[in-house]
Amino acid sequence: MSCNKKVRVRFAPSPTGPLHMGGVRTALYNYLFARQHGGDFILRIEDTDSHRFVPGAESYIMESLKWCGITIDEGINEGGPHAPYRQSERKEIYLKYALQLVGSGDAYYAFDTPDELNAIRAEAEAAGKTFAYNYEVRTRLATSLALSDEEVKRRIAAGDQWVIRFKMPENEEVRMHDLIRGDVTVHTSTLDDKVLYKSADALPTYHLANIVDDHLMEISHVIRGEEWLPSLPLHYLLYRALGWSDTQPEFAHLPLLLKPTGGGKLSKRDGDKMGFPVFPLQWTSPEGETSHGYREDGYFPEAFVNMLALLGWNPGTDQEIFSMDELIGAFSLERVSKSGARFNPEKAHWFNAQYLHAKSDAELAALYAPILKAKGVDAPAAKTARVIALIKQRATFVSDFWNLTSFMFVAPEQYDPKSTAKFWKGENPTRIAALRTLLAGIDDFSKENTEKIVFEWIAQNEYPMGQVMNSFRLAIVGTSSGPSILDICEIIGKEETLRRIDKALETLR
Repeated sequence: MSCNKKVRVRFAPSPTGPLHMGGVRTALYNYLFARQHGGDFILRIEDTDSHRFVPGAESYIMESLKWCGITIDEGINEGGPHAPYRQSERKEIYLKYALQLVGSGDAYYAFDTPDELNAIRAEAEAAGKTFAYNYEVRTRLATSLALSDEEVKRRIAAGDQWVIRFKMPENEEVRMHDLIRGDVTVHTSTLDDKVLYKSADALPTYHLANIVDDHLMEISHVIRGEEWLPSLPLHYLLYRALGWSDTQPEFAHLPLLLKPTGGGKLSKRDGDKMGFPVFPLQWTSPEGETSHGYREDGYFPEAFVNMLALLGWNPGTDQEIFSMDELIGAFSLERVSKSGARFNPEKAHWFNAQYLHAKSDAELAALYAPILKAKGVDAPAAKTARVIALIKQRATFVSDFWNLTSFMFVAPEQYDPKSTAKFWKGENPTRIAALRTLLAGIDDFSKENTEKIVFEWIAQNEYPMGQVMNSFRLAIVGTSSGPSILDICEIIGKEETLRRIDKALETLR
């Protein structure tokens, strides 16, 4: 890979809706590549398709990147030497290059109407051919290749609508190189004459605008999704036609993110059907429809980024947990897969659990505090941290904490029927009443001390350990599962422990 010139990459989304996680991965790979090579990461908003513009999408894109920890060097808010970075604010730039292509014979004006195009398309289909706007038809329609110069000028002066199309060379092989897929060759006979510029809205199409902007912004590497691979021959030819071949960027086309079933591109519908988000942040459409986001579903941004990085890239080792700095150090385009990467929602859960387990009890206590407050619980941070230490290995999200720990803060209102039927029977209620008397006489209520005393008492009386301890747990927690019961008693304290035993003896008798 040639990195002699300064590495400058761009993420160039269109503000047509929420940013898909596949788009976030494209941004991430660009960012990792730039940072690894001491280069610049540029955010450019490609909003030349005004019909598909969605209000709020642009700010959503920027907020998503910020949440992921992807910092922008040049962009709409950051500014930079190649501003503006919103294509709709650069539109006067593009006509110059479209006209340059017409002047050099590499593009032409087309005045054909939709009706004329439909007629020639129907004619091709009737003959059993696939219609393509190419060398076979461009001189049969109202184009500057078929009309006189005077007629072209007259039509333009009269205000007739026109487009500028690229004149695809005939009978030529376009040889290209992709940093992920290797050498690619395409014959121009398979390509059509793409529209580059439209007079109707005085805006370029993606093909012209992205080439011009990448050149003017000195982009060294274009790292984008594989859906743009079919456009690569046209882009190579545009660089050549504009005289920019020597400075054109290197290209890398990333594999698709696939459905969990493996068949086809991952879509919002897949997420809706299987209950996982496909967007980084929650999105509410202009019509009021809300879609899940990883942030609002409780994922840590580091876990989301780590998971995304490994969807299509393999570090070549068994390591799975990477900080952003570690990703920057390890990432390489050479280890990006050519084939699609299947998304696994369970693996996404696993990544979040790993990051949760690695966080300190104090940090998790601070994250849990708003949930406790919403439940009407006012607990000291130190107590919350002790509670979390007991259960965090069983949690995937902070939102799991309440179900795992509510009994630490609030006495049970109900008792699990199955546990009650299994353990609150025979001699067990009498044994729990005796245990209450034992506990009432203990001054040092630390787990170590109570455990020693209680276990000795059970052994001396030859009580069945499982029956006594599960009955005890039922009285304190309301069920027979959870952390060590004597850990719980230490945290809730002696008075609360005795109160809960009294309540169970009264309620369950």
